[in-house]
This record gives sequence, structure tokens and C-alpha cells, in this order.
Amino acid sequence: MTSQASTSIKILLDTDIGSDIDDAVCLAYLLAQPRCDLLGITTVTGEAEKRAKMASALCTIAGQDIPIYPGVEQPLLTPIQQPLSPQAAALDRWAHAHDFPQGEAITFMEQTIRSHPGEVVLLGIGPMTNIALLFATYPDIPQLLKGLVLMCGQFAPSGREWNALNDPYAAEIVYRAAVPIHRSIGLDVTMQVRMAASEFHQRCTHPLLRPVLDFAEVWFERADMVTFHDPLAAATIFENALCTFSPGNVSVEIKDEGKSGQTYWQPGGVRARHEVALSVNAERFLEHYFHVFQ
Repeated sequence: MTSQASTSIKILLDTDIGSDIDDAVCLAYLLAQPRCDLLGITTVTGEAEKRAKMASALCTIAGQDIPIYPGVEQPLLTPIQQPLSPQAAALDRWAHAHDFPQGEAITFMEQTIRSHPGEVVLLGIGPMTNIALLFATYPDIPQLLKGLVLMCGQFAPSGREWNALNDPYAAEIVYRAAVPIHRSIGLDVTMQVRMAASEFHQRCTHPLLRPVLDFAEVWFERADMVTFHDPLAAATIFENALCTFSPGNVSVEIKDEGKSGQTYWQPGGVRARHEVALSVNAERFLEHYFHVFQ
């Protein structure tokens, strides 16, 4: 959201770390990014406490004492599709916290944003359940944010993306919220930033990426690529030019069960409430990502 190299940005991260490897890849980036002031982490969807432990392992390696709160596990109205955190199987090899505040994630998010009005960028890279409950419980919070950046949706063409699909009602609540800057980086763009598992292994030489690589071994049992969905969303907060954004309006399908979670993008309009990424400079992003670990 800014290209000023000297400016630190307050970030609140909401993540489902432990399913796709890109959440851990994203958190490592935020912990290494010198301009990131990470105020806290909330976890979402099944086995939220194990996800909190994974986040703690990365924070421990980074030597940073970041507040971590396990959040809501069940979607608002639909069956849970992500009940387990498979990458947590590697936790016994990494030091991490074991005790976390219970049932306090939404309150923590509210208090953190209220303590820094107009300064916090809320970065959502998991199902939207925590964020929807935050906005529904505290209707003034969206306007107190500096911005909301989501890895969510598929826009060109319209489609069904995992985070929206996992809790479509929550996603619809989040997209209805009036946030000063409401940005989405969708699947149609993030799929353009990929790396083969073999190259990813070679690039993960920094100590902070070692646990990420360990968590990734579970991921690589069923995939031979890393797609940088969530890290791309995070990186755009610090480097606008990585993606091109266009104003318009986003809605989420909640009426047609067969299309539930599908996101629709209507570009332009005088009452545009959202910004959607339409393209990415993939080479520039990868250079930017690994540069923070040097």
C-alpha cells in the first residue's frame, strides 16, 4: 500500500497456516520483512490451536515475541471442509509455545485495531470466519482499519477459490464491509507465481525458511509445486507495483448451493468499494520475496 522504503506498516495477520504451505511461506516473509510491524496473529479453521503452534515455531526461530490467538474453527453456516492441520506433524522438531489464550481472538483483533486507528492493515489469508465475526460484532472496526488485504476469490474469470469456498457466508460479510482500502489478490493472479519443489528446496537456505521447508515436506507428499498465493498478497502491502489493481465491486455466491463461494467481479463504477489484482510481475515478486531473507 506504499512504496516508501523507510515506512513500517502495522500488520495483523489472520491465517490458516498448516494446510497449504503458502501460509508458512507468507509468515516467514512477514517476520523477515524489515518494514513489517507484526502486531499479532490469529488462526482460523480446524485445529486452530495446532495452527497457532506452527505460527509460534516460526516466530521463535525469528526471535520475535508476537501475540498469537487461536480463532474460530467452524464456518458460520456450512460444514467444515478443512478440519485438520496436516503440517503440524512436523511440530515436534521445532520449539514453540504450547499455551494460548482461548476464545479471545476476535476481541484481540478488535482491541488491536482500536488501539491504532487508521494504522493497521488486516491481512486475511485463510477462510474469512474470524474477520466476518470481527466486522459483525464491531461494526465500526472496518472504518478504523488502514486497509484490508485478502488472498481470496477468483475474478478473471470468475470462479471458486478455497478461502471463499470454506466459508462463503463469512466471505460475503467481509466483502460488504466498508473499509478505506479493500483489496483482493485472487486465485487467477496468484496461480501465476509458482516454483517447483526442487527449486524451492534450493532457495530455502535462510534459518527462518528451514521450518517452512520442514512443514513443506507434508505438502510435497501431494504436490510438486509451491504456489505463492499468500506471500503475494502480503508483498503487495509493501510494494504496490508487484500487481496492477483495478477498482470495482465484489460479491460472493451464497444462494446457489452448487456455486456457493464463487466470487463475482464487476469492474469500475462510481461506487466502487473494492480493488482487485488483475496482473502480477511474477519475476519481480520472486526477486522481492527472497531478497528480504538476504
